[in-house]
Amino acid sequence: MSAPVPNRPLRLGMVGGGSGAFIGAVHRIAARLDGEYTLIAGALSSTPEKSRASGEALGLSRVYDDYLAMAKAEARRKDGIEAVAIVTPNHMHAGPAIEFLKRGIHVICDKPLTATMAEAKKLAAAAAKADALFVLTHNYTGYPMIRQARAMVAAGEIGRVRLVQVEYVQDWLTEAAEKSGSKQAEWRTDPERSGAGGATGDIGTHAYNLACFVSGLTAEALAADLSIFVPGRALDDNAHVLLRFEGGARGMLWASQVAPGNENGLRLRVYGDKGGLEWAQEDPNYLWFTPFGEPRRRITRNGAGARPEAGRMSRIPPGHPEGYLEGFSNIYAEAARAIRAHQAGEKVPEGVLYPTLADGLAGMRFVEACVQSSRRNAGWVTL
Repeated sequence: MSAPVPNRPLRLGMVGGGSGAFIGAVHRIAARLDGEYTLIAGALSSTPEKSRASGEALGLSRVYDDYLAMAKAEARRKDGIEAVAIVTPNHMHAGPAIEFLKRGIHVICDKPLTATMAEAKKLAAAAAKADALFVLTHNYTGYPMIRQARAMVAAGEIGRVRLVQVEYVQDWLTEAAEKSGSKQAEWRTDPERSGAGGATGDIGTHAYNLACFVSGLTAEALAADLSIFVPGRALDDNAHVLLRFEGGARGMLWASQVAPGNENGLRLRVYGDKGGLEWAQEDPNYLWFTPFGEPRRRITRNGAGARPEAGRMSRIPPGHPEGYLEGFSNIYAEAARAIRAHQAGEKVPEGVLYPTLADGLAGMRFVEACVQSSRRNAGWVTL
C-alpha cells in the first residue's frame, strides 16, 4: 500500500498555477496528499500583482514577481525550496526549468515538455549538466491498474504484443470556447503558447505516452491526419494517427476535443497473441483481461489477481474508488522517493517509476511528426 515518504516534507515551490489556473490546483492537491511536500514559495502568475494576490490567497510565506527572481533567491537560502512544480502554459516550461535545474533544484513539470523542439533540446542539455532530477507529470502512468497492465505485458501474460489502440476524446472545444472567455481554451488553442499541436499536444501526448508505457514498445513511424473543425481555430482539434512500432506491432491513436458526449475518454487496448487488456480512465479501478479462447476477466485494484506493482500505487481497499487525484499524487510520491535518494547519494529505490525527460522528448517528437505527416497528406514520418 502507498504510504507517506518518511522524513520531513520536501520544501516545494511553484511557477504558475495562480488564480483561475486548473492544473495548478491539481498539482497542489497531488503534492500534499501524502504529506510529502510543503508548498512554501511561488511565482504564480504572469504579473507581479496577480502573483502576490495568488500567493496571499494560498498563504505562501515567500511570493516572487517572476521565476528568475525566485530561482536566484531560493538557491541562496539555507531553507530554500528543494523542488519546484512548473504548471505554466507550454511556452513557459523551458525557461523556468532550466533556471532551477542549473541551481540544483529538482523540477516537476507539467506535460508536454515544452512548446517547441528547439526549447526541448535546450532543456535536455541543461538537465544533462544539472545535479538535479527532472520529472514530467504524465499522471496517468500513476494509476494502479495502468501499473498492473504494464506488469502483465512485461510478464508475457498477453504474449507478443501485436496491436495497441488508444484514444483520448473530449468535447469541451466543440464550440469556440477560446472566444468566449475560457482562459484554458485561450492558451491551449494559441500556437504561441501551446506549440504546434492542439489536441495532439494537449491530450494526444498523454495517449501516446500511455500506449508506449503499457506496451513497452517504441514507435518507429507514424501517419497522422490532423483536422481543425471549428472555424477560425489555429490548431488541430482532432487527430487520427496510425503507428508502427519496432518489432512489427501496429497501433492507432485518436485524440479529439470536439467529440460531443465525451468528457475525459481516455481508453487503452493492448492485444497480444495470447490475450488482450482493456482499461478506461473514467472507470479506472478495473482492468479487463481476456486470455485467448477464455472468458473475459475483471481485475480490480487490490483485488484478486492484482499485482504488487498495482498495490504499491494504491491507498485504500478494493471497492473504494481511486482516480485522477490519487494517480497524480502517485507521480509526486515517486518523485519524492527519487529526490530523497538523490539527496542521500543513493540509487533510486527499486520499483520507483516516474516519467522523465526522455518521455517528454518522445512526446515532442510525436507532436512534431504528426504535424509533418499531416502536412504531407498523412504520409509516413519516421520517429
